[in-house]
Amino acid sequence: MGWVEVDRVRCVGGIVHDDDGRLLLIRRAHDPGRGLWSLPGGRVEPGETDHAAVVRELAEETGLDVEPGPYTGTVLREPFVIHDYACRVRGGRLAAGDDASDARWLDAEAFTLMADTGRLVEGLVDTLRAWNALPRGAD
Repeated sequence: MGWVEVDRVRCVGGIVHDDDGRLLLIRRAHDPGRGLWSLPGGRVEPGETDHAAVVRELAEETGLDVEPGPYTGTVLREPFVIHDYACRVRGGRLAAGDDASDARWLDAEAFTLMADTGRLVEGLVDTLRAWNALPRGAD
């Protein structure tokens, strides 16, 4: 049996903390990860930069206008290659939309409860811990 080449899909995600150290998460409305909480983000459109995609995706999923900052890291969830960026909110009003059924700011306690009850996408806690991006006070 030969190897099958899988086309990877470039995606972006936004890691957004508010002034209180809470982390912005969305509940996924569609697969993969339907019903689970994750960082907001999505596919990079042809000809679009990562930063432009982060701004667009976060506006669509959370209603917030963000300014992308430094690259934080990459996660591979075949066939998706997700490049995550630290972001700060410039404006907008938090409201779930597009591929999100809910959007919330989570403090350390709420984040830990979601992790303990299996409501976060697989690997999110370990990835955010490795990137020092957990909500303030978590861990």
